[in-house]
Amino acid sequence: MLGVSKRRCRDPQPVLTIGTMASINDLPNNILLELFSLVPARQLLLHCRPVCSLWRDLIDLVSLWKLKCQREGFIPKKWGQPVSDWKVFYFLCSLRRNLIRNPCAEEGFEFWTLDVNGGDEWKVEDLPGDHGRVFPNSHVKKYFVTSYYTCLKSQLVDLKAEGYWEELMDRTRPDIVVKDWFAARQDCGCKYQVCVQLLSSGHVPLGTFQPDPVAIQQWSDAKWREVSHTFSNYPPGVRYIWFQHGGVDTHYWAGWYGPRVTNSSITIGPELT
Repeated sequence: MLGVSKRRCRDPQPVLTIGTMASINDLPNNILLELFSLVPARQLLLHCRPVCSLWRDLIDLVSLWKLKCQREGFIPKKWGQPVSDWKVFYFLCSLRRNLIRNPCAEEGFEFWTLDVNGGDEWKVEDLPGDHGRVFPNSHVKKYFVTSYYTCLKSQLVDLKAEGYWEELMDRTRPDIVVKDWFAARQDCGCKYQVCVQLLSSGHVPLGTFQPDPVAIQQWSDAKWREVSHTFSNYPPGVRYIWFQHGGVDTHYWAGWYGPRVTNSSITIGPELT
């Protein structure tokens, strides 16, 4: 480390002398923790933790990951309930988002696989639509609508590609929350269905949510309804999540009189405030 020596000499400029090289490990542990709290989490584990035993021990401290959660605003919804592992909690919170792409039809049918496209086929319409109701969330502007023969569409979520590595899923097995919204036209009856499966690397089902189809009679209130399910304590080995929904109108009218769906979501991990 370069030190500054202000010897009196003809040259008024300070003379630089070579001093002893200081180490970052000479800093107090609380200062090192503050510094580590500013480093991206993956860099901490991949590049900082292997440096030396001191860094490893500091990076493994609960206090560091609790501090990182506080910095990021990751506060559990049930604050009185203890967090079993703040490091895991941090990563789950940082990864938390809707894993369904294009859930509200803003990009047409991008990212969706049209498994069954009967009748006059799937269509995208603007809310509230004919004989429809306003959606509870004003940010949602569009929906998908089915026809007089069955229409089904799906997405396959690759958990590893989304950042959920195998050890995280197998050891922690965080809650997987699935939600969907559906509605009928007021002037036509319809039938709505949804199926969600947790799949292994070989696409073997390890958990399934498939409630009975919901039949809505003609001249209903046309309100938007939410269906929700939480997968908990599922077997290890989950690598994919398959989501499929759709339905059919029950009057077999030409056009798009079947159930409307929008704002689908799959989220993993704890609820936040």
